[in-house]
Amino acid sequence: QVQLVESGGGWVQPGGSLTLSCAGSGMMSDVYVMGWYRQAPGQQRELAARIYRGGSTNYGDSMRGRFTISRDNVKNTVYLQMNSLKPEDTASYYCNAVLLGSNVEFWGQGTQVTVSS
Repeated sequence: QVQLVESGGGWVQPGGSLTLSCAGSGMMSDVYVMGWYRQAPGQQRELAARIYRGGSTNYGDSMRGRFTISRDNVKNTVYLQMNSLKPEDTASYYCNAVLLGSNVEFWGQGTQVTVSS
């Protein structure tokens, strides 16, 4: 199994920055892609960012240019650096991992990000 634990959420004012961390454990050597997704109340879960084993990345349209995903393979941790935060970024952010050659996904418990004055 893969276990994912998020941290780093909290409150920040518009225009501020926040960095989320997702610490993975278990069969991390089999992970093909890790990503961050977010979900606001009453809305669908959407992609924030994801990073593949080869290092390529994808970002949600509204996050591109403001968010940066990175991975520390030694620590088995993925990060999401969020800059120029907006109130509409307020959501629960979830870390996920997909195993190589499968459609099995693992999810963390989520961490709340609130952007307000």
